[in-house]
Amino acid sequence: MAGHIQDRWFKVEPGPDGKPVKVKTDRYGVGLRYRARYVGPDGTEKAKSFPDKQKRLADTWLTNIEADMARGQYIDPRAARTTFREYAERWLGALTTDLTSRAAVEGRLRLHALPYLGTRPIGSFQPEHIREWNRQLEDAVASASYRRLIFDAVSSVLNAAVDDRLLASNPCRARSVKAPRPAPTRVHPWSASQVFDVRAGLPDRYQAMADVGGGCGLRQGEIFGLAVDNIGDLGWLYVRQQVKKVRGKLVFAPPKRGKLRDVPLDPEVSAALTEHMKRFPPVEVTLPWLTPTGPKVTHRLIFTSNVDGALWSNDFNDRVWKPALASAGIIPVPEKGQRYAAAREHGMHALRHFYASVLLDSGENIKALSLYLGHSDPGFTLRVYTHLMPSSETRTRKAISAMYRAAGHAHDGPETAQAA
Repeated sequence: MAGHIQDRWFKVEPGPDGKPVKVKTDRYGVGLRYRARYVGPDGTEKAKSFPDKQKRLADTWLTNIEADMARGQYIDPRAARTTFREYAERWLGALTTDLTSRAAVEGRLRLHALPYLGTRPIGSFQPEHIREWNRQLEDAVASASYRRLIFDAVSSVLNAAVDDRLLASNPCRARSVKAPRPAPTRVHPWSASQVFDVRAGLPDRYQAMADVGGGCGLRQGEIFGLAVDNIGDLGWLYVRQQVKKVRGKLVFAPPKRGKLRDVPLDPEVSAALTEHMKRFPPVEVTLPWLTPTGPKVTHRLIFTSNVDGALWSNDFNDRVWKPALASAGIIPVPEKGQRYAAAREHGMHALRHFYASVLLDSGENIKALSLYLGHSDPGFTLRVYTHLMPSSETRTRKAISAMYRAAGHAHDGPETAQAA
C-alpha cells in the first residue's frame, strides 16, 4: 500500500489487561473521520479525508494512488489545483523562444484564453471545457488562422501540464475536440509588370528595396537590416541580420529561426544597389542585439528613414508601401480622410513570393529555393509553392510522349502511317 488510513475518531491504546483496545479520541464525531495518507514521488506526505462509513472508499482511493504511481501516471492532487492562469504564467516565464515570439504567445493567451479558462484548476480540464471554449472563440475571432494560433498556444500549455504530471492527458487532443482549420490558401504571385509598377511608386530612397525583395527573396526585416558588408564581391548576398521590433523597441537580430544564408546576387540587382548607395549613402545605425537591453551593435544600413535611423515596419507600411500599391492599382486609393484598406496578401512578402515564382518557372529545384529563402526544410517550400510549378506538367507529358516514340507506338509514328 502507498500509505495508510488513519481513523481520527478512534485510537488504539493498551487495555487493563495489556491488550490493545479502541478508545474515542477528542475528535470523535467531529469532522471527517478517515484520513488517507501516503508519501508522493516528491518525498512529501499527501492526504485526503473521507467521512464516517466511507473507509472502503478511502481504501479504494489509496489503492488507485498506488497503482498510478506504479504506472508512472500519478497526478499530485494539490498541484493539480493550480489554476490555468497560474500555470500559464509559469510556462510563459520558462519559454526559451525569442522575445517577439514569446510576446505574441503571451498576447494570445491573455486576450483569448485566460478570460475563459484562467480560473479553472489545471487538473480538472476535460474535453468538454475545450469544446465550449472553442465555440466561444469562433464568436470572438473571425480569422480561422488566428484561432488556430490561439488554440495551439493553449494546447502547448496543457501539454506541459501533462509532462509535469498535473494533468492525465491533453484535452485539446481528444478525438471529440476539433482544432480550428484555416481555409487552404494559395500564393498568387505578382507579375513582373506589377513588381516594377510598385517599384516606380516607391520614393526614390526605397525603390531598390523592390530589387532586393523580388531579386533575392529577402523578408522585410532582412531588407531593413541589410548592411554594406552583407554584399559580397563574388555575386553573393549574405543574409546575417534583420531589424525587428521587440517590446516596442527596434533591435538587430538574426534572420527568422536563426537561418543565416547566402543568396545569389544577380548583376541587375547588384547594379540597382550600387546606384542606390551612390544616391543615398549607407548610414551607421546602432541598435541593441536581440533584446532592448542587449549589447549595442552598429551596422552601415543601406535603407534608412529620412532621419537616418532604422525603419519601423508599421510606419513604413502605412506611409510608403501602401501608397505604392495604390499607385500600381493593386489596392484602391482611399477616400479623403480615410486610411488605406488592409492588404495583408500584398505586403512586402509579395516580393518574396514573386522571387520564388521566377526561380521555379526557370526550373530551379525546390531544395535550392528553400535554401535561398531560409526555410526550415524543403518540404515546407514545396507545400507553399508546388502549384507554381506548371513546367512539371509539361515535362511529364514530354516524358510519356518520348516513351511512346521510343517504343514505336507514337500516333504519328510508322505504325500510324502504315495503317493509313
